[in-house]
Amino acid sequence: MSFQDIFKSGFLENITSVSLPDMAIALILAFGLGLFIFLIYKKTFAGVMYSSSFGVTLVALTMISTLVILAVTSNVVLSLGMVGALSIVRFRTAIKEPLDIAFLFWAIAVGIVLAAGMIPLAVFGSVLIGIVLLVFANRKSHTNPYIVVLRCADQASEAAAMEFLKKQVSRCVVKSKTVQKGLIELNAEIRMKEDNTDFVNLLSEMDGVSSAVLVSYNGDYMG
Repeated sequence: MSFQDIFKSGFLENITSVSLPDMAIALILAFGLGLFIFLIYKKTFAGVMYSSSFGVTLVALTMISTLVILAVTSNVVLSLGMVGALSIVRFRTAIKEPLDIAFLFWAIAVGIVLAAGMIPLAVFGSVLIGIVLLVFANRKSHTNPYIVVLRCADQASEAAAMEFLKKQVSRCVVKSKTVQKGLIELNAEIRMKEDNTDFVNLLSEMDGVSSAVLVSYNGDYMG
């Protein structure tokens, strides 16, 4: 085999291995589905700080996955080299929200499926996943937990405050109790009957209660 034959088989023949219409259709669909994934991410985001760059990353990741798989499926030798090249890549970015991992895998999977030519699977699968995420990610509990922090002067004021609190909420469980000389601090987890929080004002005005604090709690952070 001459040098010219090697050059032809290694480069010139790869130019026509993937047709331009196939590339255009795959990349356009990857952009559209990546944009759909980005919109679902934006609608279902429930974290502390929204990152627009992560949404753009989802669109880019879908297109990049499609591009890579198109190259891999067109040349077996290239696929082996691609596996070796990608094996040395390390990502150091920390994932703060567990749901972000699902969006990353979703974008990669859509890119792979599109490049494999399974367009109906990519489209209908993405629509179904998007509907599931919209239904479950935006679903809010009707009994959101709260923490009430009470500071009482003595045992009598503590008993009166707890009796009043139990009448105002559907559930009240004492989580911790700190007793000092002239001060009793209680942390109680409650489930409110409704969104009205006026009972906290009444608690703070009771005799022997120096302060009453209501804190929202969802299991991840307090604020």
